[in-house]
Amino acid sequence: MARGKLRRRLRRFDESLSDQPVHALTDRVQIPSDPVSPGRRITVRVIYALTALFATVIIVYLDRHGYRDVDNSPNPDDPLSFLDCLYYATVSLSTTGYGDITPVSPSARLVNVLVITPLRVAFLIVLIGTTVETLTTQSRQVYQIQRWRNKVRNHTIIVGYGTKGRSAAAAMVGDEVAPADIVVVDENPAALERAKSAGLVTVRGNATDSEVLRLASAQHARAIIVATDDDSNAALVTLTARELAPKAKIIAAVRESDNEHLLKQSGADSTVVTAETAGRLLGVAVQTPSVVEIMEDLLTPDAGFAIAEREVTPKEAGGSPRHLHDIVLGVVRDGQLLRVDSPDVDTVESGDRLLYIRNADLE
Repeated sequence: MARGKLRRRLRRFDESLSDQPVHALTDRVQIPSDPVSPGRRITVRVIYALTALFATVIIVYLDRHGYRDVDNSPNPDDPLSFLDCLYYATVSLSTTGYGDITPVSPSARLVNVLVITPLRVAFLIVLIGTTVETLTTQSRQVYQIQRWRNKVRNHTIIVGYGTKGRSAAAAMVGDEVAPADIVVVDENPAALERAKSAGLVTVRGNATDSEVLRLASAQHARAIIVATDDDSNAALVTLTARELAPKAKIIAAVRESDNEHLLKQSGADSTVVTAETAGRLLGVAVQTPSVVEIMEDLLTPDAGFAIAEREVTPKEAGGSPRHLHDIVLGVVRDGQLLRVDSPDVDTVESGDRLLYIRNADLE
């Protein structure tokens, strides 16, 4: 009964976000892209303009017998020269047209091509450049979101980009996870901007709402990390995420150990009690501060020693995990972690996974 009420609470929004057109979601979903300098953008535009200009010149020149210059006296039937074709293309593409005053001498036409037209193009860029840039930017964002939503699979979602969320993302990137495979869900604009600067995909919204998690494609996620600052909120997010992604691995942070069972009941595969873990490290640091340094080193995957997991090789099958080249801490068998000193893992089997210490500096 309580679970049903909770689910109805999670659907409190009247309008479904996933039913909105994609262009209406550009303010919620942000796909990071490489920044392009204004100078480079203008250079690209100038190249496009010159390409169009010279393509028009070639077309006119190939059909020059079909054009007539009324000012080409004494023989107006002579075909146009290449300069005439260039002049015609220039005044046509720049929408200048023909008036009562037109350049007739070759020198005047050359000045029109080399001086007047570039100034006219520069004026048009200044006049309509902002509008064109806005339209093209929005179109590009719409295309990126459409493409991302169609292709994203087996990614990791981080709910909450505070201290815990940032540390989780940094650890994953250090463990060679591509930033584009990490999606951050948060309501704080400043947090989302930091995540975007780190190259992560961002979704703005409250993760307790199922439609916001759908925007993050939670139904296709490989793992979901719940790193909120409130235990009750974390339970709601976990429950919603488990309903959308029954096969995803959900790891939730909980501040108090008394609330750990709530996260487990909500569907979390594993939990991290942040307050007690930090407290233990503080207590250990009083007598053996070096242990804290070692633990910090083990939890930093991109430098020094790190805890990693790998499959058992065919040569290692049948041997003792304590006699392997790597320092093995445990064996994962059938989804269950067994300590290396457990009698059930006197020998490792094919299909087991080893939890071991690796040296990131040697790789």
